[in-house]
Amino acid sequence: MPKRKLKSSPAETTPTLSLKEKLAAKRKAAQTRKDVINAASVAAAVAIVAGLLMAIVGGVKGGVGGGTAVFILMISFQYPWQALYAFLFYMPFSGTVTYSIGGNNPLFQLAKDGFYIPALIAVIQYCKLRKQPFLMPKALKPALGIFLAYCILVLLFVNGAQQFSGNGTEKPFLMGVLGIKVLLGYVPLIPCAYYLLRKKEDLHFLMRVTAVIILICCGLAFLQYIFLKTGRCQGTVGEGAALFKASLEARCLVGGSLLYNEEQGVIRLPGTFVAPWQWGWFLISSAFFSFSVAFMDPSFLWRGVGLGSMAATLVLAVVSGQRIALLLVPIVIVILLITTGQVVNLKRFIPIALVLGLLMSGVMVSNPAVVTERWNSAVDRWNASPPTDFIAGQFSDFSDNGKSSFLGRGLGRATNSARGLGQTALIETYYPKLLFEIGPIGAFLFLALVTTLTVSTFRAYRSVRDKSLRGYGASFWTFVLVISYNTYYYPLDVDPVAVYYWFFAGVVLKLPVLDQQEKAAIVDPIPPKKKRRPIAPDP
Repeated sequence: MPKRKLKSSPAETTPTLSLKEKLAAKRKAAQTRKDVINAASVAAAVAIVAGLLMAIVGGVKGGVGGGTAVFILMISFQYPWQALYAFLFYMPFSGTVTYSIGGNNPLFQLAKDGFYIPALIAVIQYCKLRKQPFLMPKALKPALGIFLAYCILVLLFVNGAQQFSGNGTEKPFLMGVLGIKVLLGYVPLIPCAYYLLRKKEDLHFLMRVTAVIILICCGLAFLQYIFLKTGRCQGTVGEGAALFKASLEARCLVGGSLLYNEEQGVIRLPGTFVAPWQWGWFLISSAFFSFSVAFMDPSFLWRGVGLGSMAATLVLAVVSGQRIALLLVPIVIVILLITTGQVVNLKRFIPIALVLGLLMSGVMVSNPAVVTERWNSAVDRWNASPPTDFIAGQFSDFSDNGKSSFLGRGLGRATNSARGLGQTALIETYYPKLLFEIGPIGAFLFLALVTTLTVSTFRAYRSVRDKSLRGYGASFWTFVLVISYNTYYYPLDVDPVAVYYWFFAGVVLKLPVLDQQEKAAIVDPIPPKKKRRPIAPDP
């Protein structure tokens, strides 16, 4: 028998639809539009009724927030896979929406979980119906199970004991529940990402939209800087220490609390996020994702978009006043050039390096005072409080030291979002925070959990042979590696890193499956006559 060709023309691989099939496709599309309209109409009607009832108790803002939440939940249950995309795309703008539209209503802060939770339920149902594993990879199950069991022990014996012995003004048990949610609430994003991506094109779509979102967020943050620079926004006013603290009173255009006082030479922009340091970690995360699009996307146009988002990240790292972003974003790009092997891919590396070099040179020449001030600020901060000394001091100041049980002082006791439930400590480094809350055993178990995930994602991406997918995998695995062992500040506790870390770990784990699909398409390019069972649900 003659062997099948490994390559074929588009005419051979693209089946021609008959008139009957075309009409069936049109009927299906019309029915889909009808279903969407009906679902939206029902959800809107229920949301209006619920909003009116909530407005009686919580006023107009409560009614609007409650009605919006009901609408999001109903639509998300109906279309969970689209809800998961909406969750990822809404998250960078959630701080802006909360303060611009929601009036700092807590319901708007929880809106993104209204997208996430229905999508999570859909993944659980999908796995049960198709007998697919939910917790993955298999190596992660023991580490995750042991850590979760330990957290429950801390919740019962530490937070529970505090609940019974307290004076009634605090809610230690609820604080502990929130502490577990902050630690592990987004771990299920691993299977969500795994089952969301059905084919290589889904990965391209995800990363392209991510690059566009980076551009939009950086553009809005740059406008924020221009408004402050030109006096359209007042900036920070006050006396004494107030001149050096970010506040909502100084809010400008987008995001939340900011600090801007040109006379004092201080600037900390929040971009589209609630607080400046969250924006800084968004820029650091964006360096990984924009790099992957700039170098790995098969389309020349979208590689250009990725390059633009990478350049915007570099520029905003300078003008936003985020010292950690100013230091880490260039370092991240250099590390990625090595881990992805692009430094030897001269065909792509040299043009992108020239464009970025010219851009940064233009920024430095046109704004020498700004660049000099930002760099001097970063150097002065480093000299005044080197990160190594700062981290060592945090370990010394906030280790348990026998002041409470060996299980720690209780879940949530150093979690910023739990401060409304009781007294919390402000700890600005991650692993000292874990030592404070759950003791040395808990910190070790969490370290074992992220180490297991780091090793599993490394093995997954190294098994990929497709160059483009392997490059994506190297970028995302490097992100997982950096965040797993980072203890400077606590990005794993809040957006955006708390979302991106677990989600892109799931993306890396799916890459070997996508790679096998590519191999199958090359070996057998002729489409089968019978429809094969999909490996993942249609998003």
